Amino acid sequence: MENNIIFGPVNSRRFGMSLGVDLSPSIKQCNFDCLYCELAPMATVEAQSIVVDVSSIIKQLKKHLKNSIDVITLTANGEPTLYPNLLELIHEIDKIKGSTETLILTNSATLVDAKVFDSLLKLDQVKLSLDAISFEVFKKIDRPHESININEIVQKVKEFSNIYKGRLFIEILFVHGLNDTKQEIKKLNEVLTFLDVERIDIGTIDRPPAYPVMGISYKELFEISNMFDKSLPIHMASRTHAEPNNAYYSDEGILNTLDKRPLTQDDIKLLFDEDTINRLNVLITKSQVVKKILGNLEFLVPKENEKRKLKKC
Repeated sequence: MENNIIFGPVNSRRFGMSLGVDLSPSIKQCNFDCLYCELAPMATVEAQSIVVDVSSIIKQLKKHLKNSIDVITLTANGEPTLYPNLLELIHEIDKIKGSTETLILTNSATLVDAKVFDSLLKLDQVKLSLDAISFEVFKKIDRPHESININEIVQKVKEFSNIYKGRLFIEILFVHGLNDTKQEIKKLNEVLTFLDVERIDIGTIDRPPAYPVMGISYKELFEISNMFDKSLPIHMASRTHAEPNNAYYSDEGILNTLDKRPLTQDDIKLLFDEDTINRLNVLITKSQVVKKILGNLEFLVPKENEKRKLKKC
């Protein structure tokens, strides 16, 4: 079991060089059974029944921790915040991590637990998932344990956002025909505007899912991004196999598009055709379009709107 605790490092575009720590290395233990999960379906649980001791984790982490690591990422075959010794583990990692930051990838559900809530406040970076706001959509897409209430989760996400001092990220994964409707996006938008976050990553299915569901195209993802409030730091989590749009845009169209939603170079390769990309480079040379860093990502933004568009930089 110990040999499976640490994995990587992997170079994450969003979080840098990441060394993973699997808090449930031998079996899936999760309070969700998401339709899109790459792990096999399994009944949801409220707590871990198989627990790795903190000393084993730290022992393995010490062997793999190097100066080149940007983040130590706490994750699991399931939900990492179900790990009962999370606060103790965070304290022990803090003793050895040096300048490396700690990050957790969580589905947000256990924020309703005061102990978990306070533990996550100790981390340098937190990524919270929030796929839906409506009870029925949330129940269909995330298939949560019967004890979980989406309204309580939303309230705690808001509270956490207002208190947390580290780098906070939100992730939304869109599934075709479920949370990609205008009604659900409107509800998500209403919640997101209350949050103080560094970046909101929106994406879709990019691995074989546990259940027979489909993702959405890059074009659809881009259209969804424009349904959110312009002030929100939305980032489209581009996939290597994403369906390209490669459309022609005039100079005005380029500026209008970047005004609606700042784009990374990966986004641009999928959205613009070759001629449009060449003219975009001219706009960059003329300083009509500028590059801005948001988290670990570089975005292109119209010069005149850079302050309004990326207020979190």
